[in-house]
Amino acid sequence: MAETVSTNMFKNGMHIDVEGDAWRIVEFQHVKPGKGGAFVRTKLKSIASGAVVEKTFRAGEKFSRIHTEVRNAQFLYEAGDEVHFMDQETFEQYILARSGVAEALDFMLPSEVIQILSLDGVPMTVQLSASVELKVTDTEPGVKGDTVSNVTKPATLETGAVVAVPLFVEVGDRIKVDTRDKRYISRV
Repeated sequence: MAETVSTNMFKNGMHIDVEGDAWRIVEFQHVKPGKGGAFVRTKLKSIASGAVVEKTFRAGEKFSRIHTEVRNAQFLYEAGDEVHFMDQETFEQYILARSGVAEALDFMLPSEVIQILSLDGVPMTVQLSASVELKVTDTEPGVKGDTVSNVTKPATLETGAVVAVPLFVEVGDRIKVDTRDKRYISRV
């Protein structure tokens, strides 16, 4: 029998079943208005599509909890609509739909070890770290004297992703990028 959790047991990162689909709780907030019953405002991310939606539930409402497992896997290659990975312990190969991992591909290098999220034993999606370090392969040269703060230029990274970087970043530099919003953090 599946474990049930009520809204007062919610935690960020928990996976629940809402109307037959698997969702990850991104954030939640308990609200007790002066008039009427308490409720929980949540932001949920669909495991299947990656869509983020906001939903409101009554306080005490119950949901089935979905058990997840994270395993290390090596990114092997892309082939059309499929992306291939290999489990680092069992050497089993996983094939995920490209549409489900498209955003993560911008930050993954071939042969890199990443984490695969499995729901009830079935590999579903890729979990990236909050930031990655990548090499800049193409960007416009900075002009001496351009020191105005908050001015950026596009830079192409070794994975093909394009991010906005400060003017002082040059080809060959290694930079740290936030994988959640594709934002430059610092030069490494």
